[in-house]
Order: sequence, then structure tokens, then C-alpha cells
Amino acid sequence: MSPPTRRRLKTLMGASNVIAASNDADPATGAKRATAFARRAEAEKITGLFTADLLQIDPAGLAGTAGVQDPLIALAALSQVTSHIGLVATVSTTFHHPYNLARLIGTLDHASGGRAAWNAVTSSVGEENFGLDLLSPEERYARAAEFIEVVNALYDANESDAVTRKASGGLALDPAKFHRVDYRGRHFTVQGPLNVPPLPQGRPVQFQAGQSEAGINVGARYAEVVYTSQPKLEGALAFVTELRRRAKGFGRGDNLPFVMNSFHSVIGESDADVARRLKEKHERIDYELGRLKLADMLGGDIDLSGLPLDKPLPDSLLPEVTSTNRRRGRVEIFSRYAKQGLTLRELIIEAQETGHWSVAGTPEQLVDAIEERFRAGVLDVLTLHGLGNPDQEDLLLNGLLPELRRRGLIDTDYVGDDFRSNLELPPLMPVAAAASLARSA
Repeated sequence: MSPPTRRRLKTLMGASNVIAASNDADPATGAKRATAFARRAEAEKITGLFTADLLQIDPAGLAGTAGVQDPLIALAALSQVTSHIGLVATVSTTFHHPYNLARLIGTLDHASGGRAAWNAVTSSVGEENFGLDLLSPEERYARAAEFIEVVNALYDANESDAVTRKASGGLALDPAKFHRVDYRGRHFTVQGPLNVPPLPQGRPVQFQAGQSEAGINVGARYAEVVYTSQPKLEGALAFVTELRRRAKGFGRGDNLPFVMNSFHSVIGESDADVARRLKEKHERIDYELGRLKLADMLGGDIDLSGLPLDKPLPDSLLPEVTSTNRRRGRVEIFSRYAKQGLTLRELIIEAQETGHWSVAGTPEQLVDAIEERFRAGVLDVLTLHGLGNPDQEDLLLNGLLPELRRRGLIDTDYVGDDFRSNLELPPLMPVAAAASLARSA
């Protein structure tokens, strides 16, 4: 009997923006471009499209275009021009309500034929748009835990045959098969039932982002895929070991949650070409704007203006990580870089990648780095960049992806009928067992 085939690395790409620009001759330009991008990603058998989100306009423009569209609406549009690729929407558990989210993402799962996922984030910006003070990370994650519990309970409560199709093509609903959840927690009170029928996937795939102490606990307990920034292999090994240890303590399997990294790369044809591309990239950096971006990576409350670019930061400027209310994982990463003696210039260069895993090299060298993490068991899902970038697209499509396929690291076709099976996630836990787990710990 042959040994079981190891699951392959799963791939994501950021969904393009559907938004119209003021100088577009056709207001549908953004939607058409996003549609073409999604179809090309699907033709390459990319496992899913991912949308980031912010609930504000970043006043310094540090976050690019994240937040200028609603992820769920954008992905609903793309669901109608694709048939296999997964659709991952980032949603703030701090500024949304679980009942509304369950309806929205549940409807997306129906509209896409079972390809919906949501990435639960706690948001470290945007409170000014909701008349709220920003909660501490611990409070934000406590709310997130309840949020996920409510959403899952709503999905699990309705019976699988609550809705049937009539001969006329219309729907027949049996109200007796839609059940209340009567959830009462510190942050939410939700009676139910959810008025969306059972989903094609049972539940949308649950992603979660966050690497603070509280964030790791939420990911270990609830997430199927955890999105984490781990720029170095040793950090990735430590993070995944601790994540899986905690997950096991919550009664989950040895290989859950899956771990997702965003892979920021510079691809070149040769070592000399890589060096040239890196040099040109660094020359394009606006170092004055870079000071603001680095300050944001360090919690946003420090002033780096006037400091010499080619000297390390004074230790006295570095914030205490536990006293920071925004993105403690990023603060920890960049404080560590600063304590290692990187100059302000070097820190600004690192800040362009926002603390993510970043590698420059030929396609073969980049795949060596990817394979190392995959074989080490610390990488299950990888976000790739370059599609739509004229400078990198050819080397992505004709260099990096073919090399990943040649080594048998990624899928050459979709392996299932929905996103959950294409990720090769284990089957959902039976409803009774899942409810027991949610009540434990």
C-alpha cells in the first residue's frame, strides 16, 4: 500500500479593486480589471482570493488602497465570474455585529456555490467612525471570541433540509427547522434563528489574524487558518509550536489551525538582476514618508523626524509592547529589529514590507525559501504577489509558479467542489461536539 500523499501548499492572491477612478473613461473599469484578475488567478489554479480591509482612510496614505471597497460586496461580484477560486473577506469583529455578518457571509457562500471565507480581525484603527474608544487588545479579542461563537452557533442551529426547491424553481422554507441559539454573553445577546438557510460548506472557512497573546488564544481555539507575520524562520517555528500547543489544549487536532503567511518577494532572472531590482526599489522609497510608516509599525506614538538615517534608534524611543494599544505583533517585530542595531534607514526599508516575510531572489531561490518553511511544517497557506504588476508578473507566472509546480509543492488543479475541500481542511466537527468545545476553556 502506497503512503498517503502529503497535502500541498495552498495559495492566495489579493483580489484586485472593483472601484472606479475619477479619470476612468468607463466607470466599470475597476470592476472589469478585478474580473480579469480573478479569472487569471483561477486559470493559474490559485486556491483563493483574499481581501484586506481598513475602516478608515489612512491620513498619511501608508496603507495604500486597503479599505476603499467593502470586501463582501467586491467578492460577491467576483463570485459570479469565477467558479472554483475561494473568496476570503476580512471583517472587523470590533465594528460589526455577528448576526449581520452571519447573514452577509452566509449569502456569499450560497451565491458562490460554497467558496466563502472570512478573516476575523479586531481592528486597531477606525474607532472614530463608530463613536467608540478603541478597546484594549485583550478586550478586542474577548469580543472577537464571542463574535465567532455567535456566528458559528447561528450556522449550526438550522437543519440541513430547512429549505427545499419547489418544482416551480422557487424555495419552500420550513420555519420549524430554523432554530434559536439564545446566546447571552458579555458583548452580545442574540436570540436567532439565522434567517439564511444552511450553507453549502456548512460554515464559511474561518481565517483569523492576530499574533498578540490574546490573538494567539483566539486563533488556537477557533480559526481554521491563522494569518501571521513571521519574517524569520526561527520566529515562525516558535509561533507555530505555541499556536498548535494551545490548539491541542482546546481539544483540536494536531494540524489545526493551518498557518498562513504573506510572501513579499522581489523576483529576478539572475543574482545581478535581483540586485538591480532591489537597488531600484530602495531608491524609490520616500524616506520622509518612511519615517511615518515606521512610526506606525512601532505603535504610532513616536516622532522619528530629524533623526539621522544611518544611525540606530535610541532605545528610549522604543515603546513598551504591552502598553501599546495597536498591532502589538508589528510593534514587537520592529522593536526587535531596532534592538538588533538596524539603522533608521534599514528600519524604513523593512517597514515597506510591514513586518511580513520578505525574500528577494530568482524563482528557484524563492522556492527554496518557501519549501524550507513548508517542509518545516510552519506554512500551509501562502499569499503570493506580482499578478497585475508589470515588473513582476512574467517572472511570477513563468518562473515562480512553474517551479512550485515542478517540485510538487502546489496544486495543479482544484481538488474539491468548495473552498473548504480545496484547502484540504479536515471535516467540520459535529455540531454537538463543536458546541461543547465552544463552552469549554
